[in-house]
Amino acid sequence: MRQRLLWKLLIGHFVPIFAIFSLVVWQAVDKRAAEYYRELTERFHVAPLDAHNRFLEAIHQHMFWGVFAALTFTLLFTYLLTTWVLHPLLKITDITKKVADGNYSERVNVVSRYEGGQLADAFNHMAENLETIERLRKNMVADISHELRTPLTNLRGYLEGLSDSVIPPDKETFQMLEQEVLRLVNLVDDLQQLARADAARAFLDCQKLSLHELLGQIMDLYRPNFQEKQIEVQWRLDPGSDLVTADRDKLLQAIRNLADNAWKYTPRCGSVTISAQRSGDGIKTVFTNSGAVIAEKDIPYLFERFFRADRSRSRDAGGAGIGLAIVKELIEAHGGTVGAGSDESGTSVWFTLPDSC
Repeated sequence: MRQRLLWKLLIGHFVPIFAIFSLVVWQAVDKRAAEYYRELTERFHVAPLDAHNRFLEAIHQHMFWGVFAALTFTLLFTYLLTTWVLHPLLKITDITKKVADGNYSERVNVVSRYEGGQLADAFNHMAENLETIERLRKNMVADISHELRTPLTNLRGYLEGLSDSVIPPDKETFQMLEQEVLRLVNLVDDLQQLARADAARAFLDCQKLSLHELLGQIMDLYRPNFQEKQIEVQWRLDPGSDLVTADRDKLLQAIRNLADNAWKYTPRCGSVTISAQRSGDGIKTVFTNSGAVIAEKDIPYLFERFFRADRSRSRDAGGAGIGLAIVKELIEAHGGTVGAGSDESGTSVWFTLPDSC
């Protein structure tokens, strides 16, 4: 393949150059020079035939060696140029095969900033994305297996106990079985929402919306949950932070997940503050809740799928660590950004929506 491509490029570069060069030399020497020499012999009354033939013979001899030298130089130059151009492409071809075989850690060594270097940069960026996707896929499979194992193991234990008459078939037992089934149902629902969030970029129905109205709608929905834990809800909504351009259903889903996250991780008798203000060319919405401080090393991973700073507490609360990952996908589909921070005053999770999506 390499030799075939090399010869194609050599012929493609060499033949046109050599043909044009030969045509120019032939026109300049065999036609124009001969006509000029004939004119001189006629003007000065020199016998033209012998001199003309000797002139053409000398010209043709010099032309032959000139063309031979030009041919050699052109061929060598074209070969070196083609080899220089092909080298990064052939290197990328070799590494592409390795990446296709699943070795996503392979990278192309960038030695030029020209077209070959730009192609290598683009290839390396693609390989990095593929490596990240593969890592997330493996982590996701492992995390899903981990999430399924606990309720399935519990169900198996209860069913075996019922079958062996070790566990009485009373109301409490069936309630425990129902709770484990609900955990499985919730996990499947979360995965379905995550899949929809991944595809959100291609299905956005952007329109002008009242952010304050959507926040109020979701918080009204969660009011019984907050009241049950005696959580105080505070509002700090700037007047200029109301109108946003977004997909209504997807923005509602993002707000719902943040409200759910705040409710789950705020201790009893704690507080939640919801704020919105203009930030640059967009509007920033922040959910801040009191409670335990999240370690600084965990902050960058809060929006990763299945990540939980406190795995056991989060599982007891019914979550699988997907809620914030869904928020990230939905907001980034609008061209926005997400972030988080945590200190003694509370944990804040926010998103920023641009003025247009």
